[in-house]
Amino acid sequence: MLKRTSGEEIRRVLASRIIAGELEPGTPLDETQLASEFAVSRTPVRDALRLLAASGLVDQKPHARALVAKPAPDELAGMFEVMGYLEALCAGLCAQMMTAAEREALDAQHTQMAGIVRAGDTTGYAEANDTFHTAIYEGAHNAYLGEITISTRQRLQPFRRAQFGARGRLQQSHAEHGLIVEAILRGDRGEAEAAMRKHIAIVGDAYERFSRV
Repeated sequence: MLKRTSGEEIRRVLASRIIAGELEPGTPLDETQLASEFAVSRTPVRDALRLLAASGLVDQKPHARALVAKPAPDELAGMFEVMGYLEALCAGLCAQMMTAAEREALDAQHTQMAGIVRAGDTTGYAEANDTFHTAIYEGAHNAYLGEITISTRQRLQPFRRAQFGARGRLQQSHAEHGLIVEAILRGDRGEAEAAMRKHIAIVGDAYERFSRV
C-alpha cells in the first residue's frame, strides 16, 4: 500500500505504468477500481486522472471513462516528427557542448548495449535505450530543451517501447545509435542532428509496421 495517497502520488504510479507499457493505449481507467487499489476515495483518483490528461498520457472526456491515450495515426506521426526535431537539436548540441567525461560515458553506454542486443533482451534494451537518450538530453546542457524533450518523450514512450518487438529492430536501433555517437564524438553537429532525426523517423515507422502485425 502506498504511504502517500495524494493525487500527485497516484499520478506518478499510473504514469510509470503507462510509460512502461504495463497499461497499453486504449486501456480504460476505472475510478472505483483505482480508488480500491490505492485505498483512497475517488477524489484523489480524479485529481490524478486530471493531471494525466493535462500531460497527454490519458484521454478524459466529460461523462466518459478515462482511457490511456491512444493518438490517431496522423496525430502520432506528428508527435514523432516533433520528437525528431527535438532530439536532433539535443544531439547537435551534444556534439558541441558535451564534456570529455560525458562523451566517454555515452560511448561506454553504447558499447554496453551491444551485449544486450546479442542476448536479445528486449526489456533490458528498452531500459538501456532510455538511459542512452537521457544522456543526450543532459549532454545538450540546455535545461529547457531537456524539459520539453522529456515531456514529449513520455507521451510517446509506450509507442517507442513497443517497436522493439519488431524482428531485427534491436540490431537496427543499435546501429543507428552508433552513427549518432560517432558524430557526437567527432564534434560534427550537422551529422549528429541528421543521424538522430533519421533514427526517430525510423522509430516511428518501425512502430507503425509493428502495430499492424
